[in-house]
Amino acid sequence: MRRLAALVPLVLLPVLANADNAPAALAKADPCAAKESHQFDFWIGDWNVIDAAGKVAGHNRIEAILGGCALAEHWDGAGGGHGTSYNAYDARTKTWQQFWVDKQGGVLHLEGTFDGEHMALRSPRTDAHVDRITWTPNKDGTVRQLWETSEDSGKTWTTTFDGRYERTR
Repeated sequence: MRRLAALVPLVLLPVLANADNAPAALAKADPCAAKESHQFDFWIGDWNVIDAAGKVAGHNRIEAILGGCALAEHWDGAGGGHGTSYNAYDARTKTWQQFWVDKQGGVLHLEGTFDGEHMALRSPRTDAHVDRITWTPNKDGTVRQLWETSEDSGKTWTTTFDGRYERTR
């Protein structure tokens, strides 16, 4: 037992000597602890999604997954559509990435940033068609989602969907 007690300081000495590097070591140990990885957390929850006409467009459940490294979206549309997206912050490119797929065979990849007020993601397509989706957390706890499309590489935009997320619980 005395030998074990004598070894403990020898084991802890390198750890204590590198105490100044502890934040960097912790960040490497938990890369999703950075505040940027949680900029989209305002979207987490169970939501009824209301369209611009005031009708329920569907239900959306957003959950943190993979230890908080990503968000999973589970969409059930009022008209029968279903889809899922995965969203994560890519520290290497300093962008948010979303990959969406639905049961109708639709696939959409979006990327973008959070500017402190809005999460704005757009498709990185090389053709003239561009999708742009912006989520804005409102003071009353709702979230606005504005989906716009462009057929001229972003010169002009048309609203595809303008909805309000209202928490169900």
